[in-house]
Amino acid sequence: MNAHPPQPEQLVSEVKAGQGGAMTDEVGIITGDLTVATRLLPDGRADIAIQYTDAEDWYVLTGSPAPVPPEGLAALHEQVLERVRHGGGAEAPR
Repeated sequence: MNAHPPQPEQLVSEVKAGQGGAMTDEVGIITGDLTVATRLLPDGRADIAIQYTDAEDWYVLTGSPAPVPPEGLAALHEQVLERVRHGGGAEAPR
């Protein structure tokens, strides 16, 4: 019997970016009310996408895909949210 619950495939949260925002590959820094999606990839890394909340376009958070820590996808997602809240051109953990 597996003692660990299954990992979610994707986590999505809204966050307000700190001063200096978050760095994206496509458009550089984005700021304000953002939505972050952290999605598990087959290779064990995670794809991290970010958008202006309620916008249509998603951007790659610079540094994505990122390694998933032993604590799992939720721990990585929380690390990303904390970085975006802090601002300063936040990037994915490496």
